[in-house]
Amino acid sequence: MLKFPSKARLAHIVFESDDWASKTFDVVLLVLIFLSVGVAILDSVRQIHLDYGEFLYQLEWGFTILFSIEYGLRIWLSRKPKGYIFSFYGMVDLFAILPSFLSLLVANTQLFAVVRALRFLRVLRVLKLGKHMQEAQILVAALHSSRLKIQIFVGSVLTIVLVMGTLMFLIEGPANGFTSIPVSMYWAIVTLTTVGFGDITPNTPLGQFAASLIMLLGYAIIAVPTGIVSSELTEAKRKRNKEKEVGCPKCHAGNHDFDALYCKYCGTTLP
Repeated sequence: MLKFPSKARLAHIVFESDDWASKTFDVVLLVLIFLSVGVAILDSVRQIHLDYGEFLYQLEWGFTILFSIEYGLRIWLSRKPKGYIFSFYGMVDLFAILPSFLSLLVANTQLFAVVRALRFLRVLRVLKLGKHMQEAQILVAALHSSRLKIQIFVGSVLTIVLVMGTLMFLIEGPANGFTSIPVSMYWAIVTLTTVGFGDITPNTPLGQFAASLIMLLGYAIIAVPTGIVSSELTEAKRKRNKEKEVGCPKCHAGNHDFDALYCKYCGTTLP
């Protein structure tokens, strides 16, 4: 007689990835996510939509039903349902099923199902890549430390964009496509970032001179945020290595893991 697994066992299968059943669940889930994203991408191709649109629509609803069951299962199995619902993965899981339901009210919103690609982050757990998250933590720490410098940098760039946009509006005017200050600011952003769409171009000698200045300024500005983040990354790695070198107060052993709380040799609490 087939025995249905207990709630605790189901929770282990759904939320963990340390045995055959839980790993199989995660792998099947990843395959379904991959297929559902592929369906959304194919459905955006006009000819494929005309030929197989109905079939793809049915597939999309099939995936939506499966993901809805999985979402409800995760809520039921969670020790703190609200904690899961409002967590990052909980919100991603919710947004993964919303597009299909919204398509009943607004046309083509089912194409937003590509947000399910974010669920591929679960592969970190399946492939046991969690230990590499320490590197991501270093990057987050570096970005957090450099936030004030970046804010000042962004503020300076916006000021340059405003000044140069206004200047170009006065120099070129509506006759040359600079119909307003916002439009001129758009041109300044495109030029400063070296994108250069070419939809608006200065025609007067003075305007071309100002454009040349902002082009040269753009190359100088691009290097600034890179230097800021690189400096903070170096500092974050230095701090991490220093923390790893903290010795055990009892056996004086060093080289502990970055997030270690206890000595791996004697079990003493680390400072």
